[in-house]
Amino acid sequence: MERGAAGGAVRRGRGGRCAWAVVLAVSAVASVTLAAVPGAAADPPAPPPTAPAAPVAVMAPVAPPPPADPAPPADPAPPVVPAPANPAPPVVPAPPADPAPPVITVPPAGPVPPPVPASPADPVPSPAPATVPALPPFGAFLDSGAAGVAGMEGLSSWLGGTELKVAHTYLPGDRWRDIEGPPGFLDAWARWRREKADRTLVLNVPMQERNEEDVPDARVRRLLWRAAAGAFDGHFRTLAERLVELGVPDTVLVLGWEMNGITYTHRCGPDPAAWKAYWNRIVATMRAVPGQRFRFDFTPSRGRDAVPWTACYPGDGTVDVIGMDAYDQPAGLPFEDQVTEPYGLQQHVDFARAHGKPVSYPEWGLFRNGDNPDYMRGMLTWIDEQRPLYQTLTDYCPHGVWQCPANPRSAEVYRTALYGRTGQPAPVPPAVTPPAPVPPGPTPPPESPPPAVCSPLDLGDWTAYWLGRTLCPRFGRWPLDS
Repeated sequence: MERGAAGGAVRRGRGGRCAWAVVLAVSAVASVTLAAVPGAAADPPAPPPTAPAAPVAVMAPVAPPPPADPAPPADPAPPVVPAPANPAPPVVPAPPADPAPPVITVPPAGPVPPPVPASPADPVPSPAPATVPALPPFGAFLDSGAAGVAGMEGLSSWLGGTELKVAHTYLPGDRWRDIEGPPGFLDAWARWRREKADRTLVLNVPMQERNEEDVPDARVRRLLWRAAAGAFDGHFRTLAERLVELGVPDTVLVLGWEMNGITYTHRCGPDPAAWKAYWNRIVATMRAVPGQRFRFDFTPSRGRDAVPWTACYPGDGTVDVIGMDAYDQPAGLPFEDQVTEPYGLQQHVDFARAHGKPVSYPEWGLFRNGDNPDYMRGMLTWIDEQRPLYQTLTDYCPHGVWQCPANPRSAEVYRTALYGRTGQPAPVPPAVTPPAPVPPGPTPPPESPPPAVCSPLDLGDWTAYWLGRTLCPRFGRWPLDS
């Protein structure tokens, strides 16, 4: 927390002997005040000490109370100074022993300075309180099963009550029966979606079984040829029927995600033309199921990867959303370059705009650069600017912040940006730079030593003006937690 710098020295000059008299009078008042505080000393003005920022939750979520405004210090008795009757400068009489009382001109702070000004820590009421800007719908991937649904409430509490509007999970890609939506697997997710009309369920759907078994390119190519001819249509018809039966016919389907890479069997690189034909068959098959209102999300990974993701785009007629998975990688690449690189964040937005499609960020988070608050801050700002259809952070190690204790600084950035975002007026807008976390989590070294803890004495504008500072007795001799 920043604190103000000390004021200037006591002014001297034009008042001559009269100025000295006023200084002596003020000093006497200050001496009486300071005598009540052992070891008190005047320090630069600073706001009253606030409670330390809540620690970053790790594996077990904690719901901290929203930060409360600190109570202002008790107002001490103001010095006996005649209050001016009008905007004219006040006239201060000299001590009775002086034969000719001088007149000292004090620059007024306003037309009629108040006898006791408000404490600097008090919020100034605004005639039109600012409201927190609406968030793009967001969520986080916490777990693919029912535990992921249960964890959403804990994450919301950690964020000060900010509500997650998006649930995100993945169908297993081991066998076709998993890709069809195994019985019971989607029940908890569908129940969460049905509870509120403004919620969104996002489901990643593999396009091939044995999806993470390092199937060679030649085998993938033959599978794509069969798929383009309709060999696997029945599996996707079954999935569509199950989603409609569960009451979630408007699910967003991230079909064949990260197809521009080399990780998955459903990749595009071995035969882009066959891959696009296969995508179009799946969409046509699922849209033919009565009652469906699915939206299909085409989501490559950021950057070129194995092939340019634009070479895999199947066409505007079968794509509803153009997404991007955008992790903090490769090592050493700053966020600004992640925006401007070929096939990066900016090209993704431009491509979607050219095709008249909304954008999304189904997967994003930390990765090759460790606990990187600059990336976290940059990505959150980028998301706010682009207003995606939805965004979901991948929240497990090494990518996450709530469930990963290895990333405390990034966790503070994420938490500060989203804390208490309920859409209602807030006394203080969310800070861009998060407060430093407190032990037991590791903290970065401070750039400068923190100022001494003290409590400013409000003696009025007139006294502070002539002293050139506000009196602030230290509390350093007592423990902060006593």
